[in-house]
Amino acid sequence: MTANAHLWAIGYEDVARAEAARDKITNLAWGIGRADRYLLLYDVAVVVRHSDGSFTVDRQPFPVGASLVTLTLVGFLAGLALAAPLAGAAVGALLGGAVTTAMAAKTGISDDFVRDVENLIQPGTCTLFILDDSGDMETILHAIQGLGGTVLKTNVDPKQAKLIQSTLTAVPTHQT
Repeated sequence: MTANAHLWAIGYEDVARAEAARDKITNLAWGIGRADRYLLLYDVAVVVRHSDGSFTVDRQPFPVGASLVTLTLVGFLAGLALAAPLAGAAVGALLGGAVTTAMAAKTGISDDFVRDVENLIQPGTCTLFILDDSGDMETILHAIQGLGGTVLKTNVDPKQAKLIQSTLTAVPTHQT
């Protein structure tokens, strides 16, 4: 993983939309039968905040051969965002251990980022966390067009975040 990794927290009103977006994004990285990969994806998770304030995290299994060291940061951040520091650390430990703290620092993800996301996840909504790196931007934009959602927080430059947001909310011009 590079220091240029992108972390996205994209808010959705319902779980089905977040899961559909997650599936589309993971297909860009690990599509079955796909020899090419359009996105370098490190981790992805859907986090649901229930009306009572409790959270659940849904992380899909990664394909065989994916690096276990790089597949823990989103789970770690979700754990930090969803619980008190001790519980967050425990969730992070379950999902990957102390190496995730170093990974968070390496990618430039601060405690403020985590706290901001925690405050943005409203009861009755869900958030899709994505940790990615480089990819074929034209293919990615085409694939995510119309998936919906609101970019709650990201560590990318504002111009790229605005492009992703406008693509997510654009009316799809194709069917796949």
